[in-house]
Amino acid sequence: MKLKYIFLFSATLLMGASCSDFLDKAPISDNVDGNFFTAENQLEPYCNNMYGLLPDHGTGTGTFGYFTTDNNSDNMTTVNQVDNFLPQRVQVPSSGSYGGFANIRNCNLFLERTEENIKNGTLTSSDNVMHYIGEMYFFRAYAYFNLLKAYGDLPILTEVLNDGDYAANVEANKRKPRNEVARFILSDLDNAIERLYPKTEGFTAHRLNRECALLFKSRVALYEATWEKYHAGTARVPGGPGWPGDAASFHTDMNKEIEFFLDEAIKSAKEVGLASSLVQDYASLYNQTDLSGERNEVLLWRMYSEDAKVQNQVVGATHGYGAIDVTTGTGDDARIDTYIFVHGDNTGFTRSLVDSYLMDNGLPIYAAGNYYQGDKSLESTMKNRDPRLVSSVAKPGDKLITSNGKDIMYQYPGLIAASGIRVTSTGYIPRKGWMDNDVTYNSAYPLALPIFRAAEAYLNYIEAYYLRYNTLEDETLNKFWTELRTRAGVDADYKKTIEATDLTKEIDLARYSGTELVDKTLYNIRRERRSEFIAEGMRKDDLYRWRALDMMQNYWMEGMNYWEEFHTKFEDACTACKLDYTAPNEASVSKYLRPQGKNELVKKYNGYCFEQANYLSPLSYDVFRMSTPEEGGDVSTSVVYQNPGWPCESW
Repeated sequence: MKLKYIFLFSATLLMGASCSDFLDKAPISDNVDGNFFTAENQLEPYCNNMYGLLPDHGTGTGTFGYFTTDNNSDNMTTVNQVDNFLPQRVQVPSSGSYGGFANIRNCNLFLERTEENIKNGTLTSSDNVMHYIGEMYFFRAYAYFNLLKAYGDLPILTEVLNDGDYAANVEANKRKPRNEVARFILSDLDNAIERLYPKTEGFTAHRLNRECALLFKSRVALYEATWEKYHAGTARVPGGPGWPGDAASFHTDMNKEIEFFLDEAIKSAKEVGLASSLVQDYASLYNQTDLSGERNEVLLWRMYSEDAKVQNQVVGATHGYGAIDVTTGTGDDARIDTYIFVHGDNTGFTRSLVDSYLMDNGLPIYAAGNYYQGDKSLESTMKNRDPRLVSSVAKPGDKLITSNGKDIMYQYPGLIAASGIRVTSTGYIPRKGWMDNDVTYNSAYPLALPIFRAAEAYLNYIEAYYLRYNTLEDETLNKFWTELRTRAGVDADYKKTIEATDLTKEIDLARYSGTELVDKTLYNIRRERRSEFIAEGMRKDDLYRWRALDMMQNYWMEGMNYWEEFHTKFEDACTACKLDYTAPNEASVSKYLRPQGKNELVKKYNGYCFEQANYLSPLSYDVFRMSTPEEGGDVSTSVVYQNPGWPCESW
């Protein structure tokens, strides 16, 4: 079955998950009869449902789709605040924190029944059947990893619970230390790796494959290793001071755990990386409808289909603009000037992200001398920069679309909602996914979305190897980093970059872990990761696992340099078009746009002030209410503990 049909099933999964708040909720297929899970063609649609868990551009109108996911980080921002970055804005919910266990229960039901039926002979253990079982192990790992990132310690469930057995459900709710949860996830991925076909098999053309599971294993292992390393000495790591778990019975050497997870990340990433190669045109990974020819790097991608009416509006959004015609002069001297304001989808890249990118000669902007032309204009900001940045950010002179035989070119960022467009918050408008075709704003198009790329294996290996051995002297590491830089179009001599780096001149939050500056080498490994994954939804997880938000205090998101020169030209254009634009901040505050400059909540704290409790989300009140030893008992007797810094009561 082609992946375009898999997506048609995904809504069923999501509906099933959204109404489930606790561990014993019925899975979506509890209504199947006893003969289900006895044939290969029954397993396939059940597995297809689970693909809805994976990244998706969605179908929103005029949106950049999945490329806006980094709005939850310091890479991108809307004009609205991120509550997680402000004190006392996130509260304990009354219910819903364990909603993700509905997906895990679906997986458990599948795994239980297929194992039973293989044993009793009603299901044949063919290679295809084993592949579907491998997919379900992968999806259970995927669902568990999402919960691990949110909550840390978790119950580990491998069986379908009976909702009529209250005592068993209470016992099942007991949380296990996060390192045990992470090991369980890796075990599930090992089971997936053992059963999944490799990407070379035609069966996996639009399905998960062995390499996806290996790559995801490296992601999970690196996440857990770095979480345990950088959050050590806090209540957010098992055995740490104030950890709310059972410290008396916890005797694991967490340093050994960090080494274990780093070793697992290194091994898995290396296997994927050495069996892969990079597509040489970075931008082409994001502006095609069919990525089947890019399997050397793209291990899995989401297909959309015009025939199946499963499409997205990303391409149309990158073509979006508002045009205003202004007539000057009269009679024979009359002239019509057209002003083009580019659609911004209420978002934009931040100055922090843009400034972190290197010049194409491999030097940071502050070390490049006159080769860096400054940020007085969008054009000068992008001149001679890492092509990954240049291809991902729209700028004056870029073609938007051909309309009525005329090329429409970028003139001004849509800082104001001209002619029905949505504004850009920062002036740095995403261009990822742009294609040279005639798809208009608010129109659908089947733009493909990469889900797993081998480039991540390269980056996971580099980071894990350096953390494990504190050296860059490794043939595989050098190969991976050199190939990433070469494909990007940046001088491949990463050691030159490290030597030229001055951490006091960097503004990236990731130069810190906790309140300590990391070394220049590690920072540049993090920089490379940020540069490669622009607008791909990876940044928040990286900031959290690195503990890089401790220093987000009185921190303002900023965008383009508005006040030094640009404002004069832009305000003249607004005046000509009879548009009334007021910047969110005065020049005396900052020459850079501050999208939250008028936001009273952010102004109250003089910028974002991150609270460390927000590294983990609070468990909702219903978890404690439904896990008391006696049904209906006081929540203070619950067998479940709350995450550090959070109360058990809901607001």
